[in-house]
Amino acid sequence: MMRLLSGLVLLLALGGAAQAAIDTYEFASEAERDRYRQLTEELRCPKCQNQNIADSDAPIAMDLRAEIYRMLEAGDSNAQIIDYLVARYGDFVLYKPPVSGRTLLLWYGPAALLVGGFIVLAVIVRRRRKSDGPAATGLSSEEQQRLAQLLEQAPEDKKAP
Repeated sequence: MMRLLSGLVLLLALGGAAQAAIDTYEFASEAERDRYRQLTEELRCPKCQNQNIADSDAPIAMDLRAEIYRMLEAGDSNAQIIDYLVARYGDFVLYKPPVSGRTLLLWYGPAALLVGGFIVLAVIVRRRRKSDGPAATGLSSEEQQRLAQLLEQAPEDKKAP
């Protein structure tokens, strides 16, 4: 009975902590609530590695959610809110940063590495094919005849003793 009671107390304590992390904002319409949800889910938390603002419990994420709410209430558009956050925190807050001079490596680097890998692989295969041909021995016709004679004599030498 004591275990059940302590388990129930622990469950209530954890439930209270989980409820404390949820932001409660009053929206004028359901469309505005959807805009808020969309913005917080598509923007990355500046402190977290790969977590959006909606899911992060970091203090900066809480501040950003409050700022987004304030800007929505002020009537700012989604583009204005995103531009404000990008100006303040850089392209890192965007999950899909724009293609620019600073992000070329991010966008095209993986494809360039893949193409480079295929080129290196093709060069290696081509070199191996060339080295496997008849010229791979590098012996003249006289040397090849001498080699053939030595190979024929080898089994006879082993039989003699």
